[in-house]
Amino acid sequence: MRTLADGGVEVVFANAGTTEMHMVGAMDAVPNLRGVLTLFEGVATGAADGYARIAGKPAATMLHLGPGFAYGLTNLHNSRRANSPVVSIVGDHPTYHNVYDSPLTSDIAALGGWLRGSVRRPENAAGTGTDAAATLAAAVEPPGQVATVIVPADASWNDGGVVGTPAAGKPPQPVTQDVIARIADVLRSGEPTALIIGGPAVREAGLCAASRIGAATGARVLQELYSNRLEHGADLPTFPRLSFFPDQTIKQLAGVKHVITAGAKEPVAFFAYPDVPSCLVPEGAQSHALAETGQDAAAALVQLADLLAPDTSADVDTPQRPTMPSGPLTLKSWTEVVGALLPERAIIIDETVSSGTALPAATAGAPRHDVLMQCGGAMGDGLPLAVGAAVAAPDRPVVALVADGCAMYTLTALWTQAREQLNITNVILNNHAYGILRAEWGYFTRSPGPGDPNANPLFDLAHPTIDYVKLAQGFGIPASLATTAEELAEQFSRAIAEPGPHLIQAVIPTVT
Repeated sequence: MRTLADGGVEVVFANAGTTEMHMVGAMDAVPNLRGVLTLFEGVATGAADGYARIAGKPAATMLHLGPGFAYGLTNLHNSRRANSPVVSIVGDHPTYHNVYDSPLTSDIAALGGWLRGSVRRPENAAGTGTDAAATLAAAVEPPGQVATVIVPADASWNDGGVVGTPAAGKPPQPVTQDVIARIADVLRSGEPTALIIGGPAVREAGLCAASRIGAATGARVLQELYSNRLEHGADLPTFPRLSFFPDQTIKQLAGVKHVITAGAKEPVAFFAYPDVPSCLVPEGAQSHALAETGQDAAAALVQLADLLAPDTSADVDTPQRPTMPSGPLTLKSWTEVVGALLPERAIIIDETVSSGTALPAATAGAPRHDVLMQCGGAMGDGLPLAVGAAVAAPDRPVVALVADGCAMYTLTALWTQAREQLNITNVILNNHAYGILRAEWGYFTRSPGPGDPNANPLFDLAHPTIDYVKLAQGFGIPASLATTAEELAEQFSRAIAEPGPHLIQAVIPTVT
């Protein structure tokens, strides 16, 4: 614990058990480490993800043996896809105990390997500090990873521990001038080109540079589907996101002869569909990487813009709010309410899935804000991300926009929000359905089709109806129900103005 604190770790999101008792005591003895209790490991891991994205440094998680680690794996998967630095501490039985195959014995290292990050296991007290330092160094290695340290209980309770010395963090690798010159030649060719940006390239420097490049060369600038931290709002450029559905992405890229990526990966289909290609780069087009994951994509874009567009300014959105809508909430009007009332320096958590397609346009002219998205596609990251973001930036308002199906995965995050009195306005978008699955249904139908997706009970969340207002109140959070734009506006304004967490259940139509 002292090693992690010396290395800059300030927060441990924990759901500890018997094997972690000595680590809990050790954490309590280190004054500059803050323990944040969660009731479910998936909340702890998602919160560490949100914290890392906003703080720009890792938090730690403390999980109980293999089953606790397994509960947290879903949001650690999302963390891995977001390239978030996370130190995952997993307790284990004493080294001599596992041979007896007691009920909670499992292969913890195999679970850690699934995350494709560093996995270490000190076998005695003397190795705990060294392995903690190495785990922290691995977590912050660009572009960031989930690094796991498995701590046997006897390595915790025995004497002989030595504080380790964390290695200094490494900066992202620069892109070579040869690569920048080669990409410049592609853009000068005059052939139709798409520039896809992501990762660190979707913050101010990268966004403005990409806008300049697009204006000077005619390149079609697109943003990756899910970004770990997007800077958005007035005085910044806005670009279309690649679509979730492959047929729409194919249309976005139609006719291009070159696809250039900067901080993003080559576009691929989120899911495989019959008779649809997995790689969405148009047939015959060439792919070029300006900056790979882990390289300084923003700096590379700035250098490229200075080379190709030295006298070109970025095209930015002017400060502008949507007109406040009225009447029953629709898929468009709820986003207009948020855009009209979004406070300064907000952090938006976007786990809206099928209900939020109008959100980027509605908030483009709002005061500048950050947007955190669920990067790995595993549902249930939104409420935990909000916890971590609010812990990392207690002076900033956090607005968690979460689909009803996603919210139920990690609803206990509300308890941590209430316990820590975090400034989070939760808007649960309740369409009483897994709307995204109803939309997906059409991609797999064959004449005469398998039936009506609106009648399929496996997509229905209305029987019984879930009352998020009562659930939130049960966790100690003020909550209200909005069915009209007027109600949402009044409740959203009040929630933003009052300290502590709030929840609004916004009833909206489903996507079909």
